[in-house]
Amino acid sequence: MNKENMMATNSEQPNVRITRARAKSLATAGGLPPLQPPVTKDQKTVAQLDSKRAQPYSKRDVLEGKNATVGCSALLQSKKRAVLQDVTNLCRKKSNIMGGRVQSGIQAGNGVEERDTKPVPTVVMNPHVQQAKEATLTKARAQEVQKVNNLAVQGHGSAHLMAAKQASGIQAQSGRPARTSEMGQPGQEVALSDGLHVADIDSNHKDPQMCGIYAPTIYEYQRVSELVGRPSSLYIEMLQRDITHVMRGILMDWLVEVADEYMLAPDTLYLTVYLIDRFLSKYYIERKKLQLVGVTCMLIASKYEEICAPTVEDFCIITDNTYRKNEVLLMEKQVLNFVEFQLSGPTIKKFLRRFIQASQSCYEAPRVELECLANYLAELTLPEYGFLEFLPSLIAASAVFLARWMLDQSNQPWNPTLEHYTNYKVSALKPIVFQLQKLHLNTNSSLKAVREKYMQPKFKSVAKLSSPELVESAFQT
Repeated sequence: MNKENMMATNSEQPNVRITRARAKSLATAGGLPPLQPPVTKDQKTVAQLDSKRAQPYSKRDVLEGKNATVGCSALLQSKKRAVLQDVTNLCRKKSNIMGGRVQSGIQAGNGVEERDTKPVPTVVMNPHVQQAKEATLTKARAQEVQKVNNLAVQGHGSAHLMAAKQASGIQAQSGRPARTSEMGQPGQEVALSDGLHVADIDSNHKDPQMCGIYAPTIYEYQRVSELVGRPSSLYIEMLQRDITHVMRGILMDWLVEVADEYMLAPDTLYLTVYLIDRFLSKYYIERKKLQLVGVTCMLIASKYEEICAPTVEDFCIITDNTYRKNEVLLMEKQVLNFVEFQLSGPTIKKFLRRFIQASQSCYEAPRVELECLANYLAELTLPEYGFLEFLPSLIAASAVFLARWMLDQSNQPWNPTLEHYTNYKVSALKPIVFQLQKLHLNTNSSLKAVREKYMQPKFKSVAKLSSPELVESAFQT
C-alpha cells in the first residue's frame, strides 16, 4: 500500500478522490466505514423512483461522499411527500358524495390505477386532557337532562309527554338508562298536574305509522286547521239556489257505494265529502253538474290517498257516461285552483283514528267492535247536511262516546284519558250525542248505503246493534 492510500486510511474524511477499486480494498481491510446505513428493499424502491425525477443531487454524488447528509434527507423528504399525497387522495375519495365504491369504480373505468395507501396514523391525545373533556361533556349533558326533567314534571298533557321523550333522547346519548317511571310505557298511566291519571298512547314507537313522537303536535295542528278551512254550514240557504239538502244527501249516499265498489280507503271518502262541501260553499253549481262535482272530488281524493287510484275513464263509466273526460278534467282544474292544492283537510276520520286509539287503551285487548261501531256512527253523518255545523273533532268524539255506551252500559263511556286526548268535556258532547243516537235509530231513512255497508260480516255487522236509551248518569264524570 503506497503513501497516498495510507493517508486516506488514517483520515476520517479523505481529501482525495477515492476510486471504486480503492474503496473496495479499504472496505475489505476495515479501514473505511460505510458512507450510508443499510438500505431496505422499500427504501431502495423509493430511491429508485426518486432517482428518475430531477433531484439536485444524484445517487453517484451521494455514494462518492459529496453532500451525503443533504442527499439522504432529500430522499426521506421525498418519501414523506409521497405518503401525504396518498393520504390526501384517500380522504378526498371518502368525502365524495357518491361513495367510495362508486367513485372507485368510476376511476377504474377511466383507466386510473388505484393506489395502495397505508392507514393514517391515529393521533393520541394526552390522557389527562381527554379525561377533562369527557368530564366537562358529561356535566353539560347532565344539566340538560335535569332541565328537561324539571319541565316534564311541571307540565302536563302533550307537553309533558314530549318533554319526557326529549329527556329520554338526551339520556340515551349520554349513555345512561332512561327514567321509565316518569315516561309512561304502553299501558302505563301518567300523572298530570291536576292529580288525574291518563294512559300514555304515544310511548310505543315500534309502529312507525303511528308517529308516536310527533302525534301530539300533529293533532294540535289539526285542531287549528278545522277552524280555518271549515266549510260553511249554510251554503245551501245562502248560495246554492238550485240544490237542496236532499240532493246533497243522495249524492253522498251514492259516493259511499262508489267508494265501496272501488274498495277505496275510508280517508278517501271523508276527503271527498270535505272537498265537495268546501267547493259548494264558494261556487254556485247547477243541479245537473252536482254529480260531476262529486266524481271529480273523489278523483282528486283518490289521487291523494290511494296507491292505485281509479282513472278518469272509470269515473266517467260509473256515471253511465253522463260526463265526458274533458268535463271531468276541467272541473278538476277548478277544484284544485280553489283549494290551492291543499288537500290535507281535517276530516272526521283523522280525529276518529286518534280517539279510538285513546279509547282502546282502557281495555286489556283491542275491541274490534268498538272501532267498527264508531266508524259506522261517524259515516252516518256524512249524508246529513245538519251535521256541518259541528266540528269534525266533536263528531268523532261523540261517535266514540256513543259506541262505548252501546257496547257497555255498566261503565262510564267517558274517562280522563278520552277527555285529555279529545280536549272535550262530557258536557260538550251531550247535545250531539243525542242527535247521533236519533240518526242511528232512524231506520226508515232512504239513505241506506252506509247501513248496508256495515251489515257485512267484515265490519262485525255493527249496523244490526241496538242503541240503549241514554241516561243522565252517563254524562257524569
